[in-house]
Amino acid sequence: MSKFEELRARGMLAQMTNEEKIKELIDNGQATFYVGFDPTADSLHVGHLLVMIAMKHLQDAGNKVIALIGGGTVMVGDPTGKTDMRRIMGRPEIEANCAKFKEQLSRFIDFSDGKAIMVDNGDWLLKLNYIEFLREIGVHFSVNEMLRAKCFQTRLEKGLSFIEFNYMLMQSYDFLQLNREYGCNLEVGGDDQWSNILGGIDLVRKFQGKEVYGLTMQLLTTSEGKKMGKTEKGALWLDAEKCSPYEFYQYWRNVSDNDVNKLIKIFTFIPVEELKKYESYEGAQLNEVKALLAYEITKIVHGEEEANKAKAAAEALFTKGTADANAPTIVISKAEVENPLIDILVAGKALPSKGEVRRLIQQGGVYVNDARVETIEFKLTDADFANGTPIVRVGKKKHYKIVVE
Repeated sequence: MSKFEELRARGMLAQMTNEEKIKELIDNGQATFYVGFDPTADSLHVGHLLVMIAMKHLQDAGNKVIALIGGGTVMVGDPTGKTDMRRIMGRPEIEANCAKFKEQLSRFIDFSDGKAIMVDNGDWLLKLNYIEFLREIGVHFSVNEMLRAKCFQTRLEKGLSFIEFNYMLMQSYDFLQLNREYGCNLEVGGDDQWSNILGGIDLVRKFQGKEVYGLTMQLLTTSEGKKMGKTEKGALWLDAEKCSPYEFYQYWRNVSDNDVNKLIKIFTFIPVEELKKYESYEGAQLNEVKALLAYEITKIVHGEEEANKAKAAAEALFTKGTADANAPTIVISKAEVENPLIDILVAGKALPSKGEVRRLIQQGGVYVNDARVETIEFKLTDADFANGTPIVRVGKKKHYKIVVE
């Protein structure tokens, strides 16, 4: 199976501009492709992960990677999929976020021996003269066509700022710049970037007289069509400080039965033929597939050692009913033992608000050592510590150790 057909078999591909030519480039290792990442936070998240997996697949097939960090475009803000304007960021914060992105991308992409390069579009966008940019680049864009683009549609009713309206021009200019400097012939991105990608292809054709191509990956959604990668705490971050390897592992261990076979094809490098045997699994058998998915994706993002720890912690809690050393921990002082459990759980970030803990307790969804918490005033007692570290279950599948220091 060729690399292109493997990506298709894994269910990763969405839209493309010239299937035959893109397939030829990828399978012959002749693509010099780029993927852009705007450093809007100090970590990449699971929404970026699918395209990062795709980057590794393409590099493994001999294609050259350009990882573009949007140090310039982030100062404008991509309106795609957003209902409100992004917060305007300063250069020190942007540069710190760029450094984090580079570190995380290096876990996936081999940057040695010219196999991949990392560039910052701030190097050219921040030097542009605005009037010259409008005269040279802006003249090639139709406002009517831009307003029909899907990336702007969700913003028109609430209001689209003029600064955001420039984003498509800048992303398109990136493709032109990368084609000129590095011979970039393919842009890869999430399917929500389709309109921006087409703008860049058109700009390269007009300025360079060359045909370049665009390929998008499926957006990460559940079988019900809902966006994946959100937890009670917000985005599912790839940074271990923002989302522990155990929490990351548990997210994938708890995915829906309807989604697990799709996700294991997309987010692991297990051969497609080997994965076919899981398609007939039902009921309890799917737990085996979920555990494999959780382990493999945690190993890819956090490394084998952390994946082993997360797996051991999960098995200790759910199989043996014991508190493994790697399980998530809420550390409290001796004085804080006297606080209501609701305060301890919020302070330990088990849930984001007292209201949510209160509601869960009222629904019978909070347990201490397998005993249901009946009241919102509940406090831990000596009896809860009688057999060692108490285990608090929040909801159906989240467990926390309560450690007193």
